[in-house]
Amino acid sequence: SVELVESGGGSVQAGGSLRLSCVISGTRQLRKCMAWFRQSPGKEREAVATINTANNRTVDVDSVRGRFTMSADNSANTVYLQMDTLQPEDTAIYYCAASFTMYVGSCPALDSVYTVWGQGTQVSVSP
Repeated sequence: SVELVESGGGSVQAGGSLRLSCVISGTRQLRKCMAWFRQSPGKEREAVATINTANNRTVDVDSVRGRFTMSADNSANTVYLQMDTLQPEDTAIYYCAASFTMYVGSCPALDSVYTVWGQGTQVSVSP
């Protein structure tokens, strides 16, 4: 079965950086949609960024644009989320997700698209 394992979360002060990693195991399919979502206490889960590993097209949401960058290393079956200029409102559990539906362009930032999810990694940003 396909598994996703996130790592790289932690506690930082505002303005700091973290790099999250998500290792995918149990599949040899290189072309897939990968995404990062996050959920803060009392809030709904929201998309942060997506990447189509077939063409490296990325999508990121307005709240993180210019600060977060998603990338993929197909040879390592790993995706990353580089998070810079972190703010307290970025505090959340960050989840990696995968979809094996093929998309020609960018991958959707909709959680209903993604069928495999990791356990999450906590990111805490203090003022």
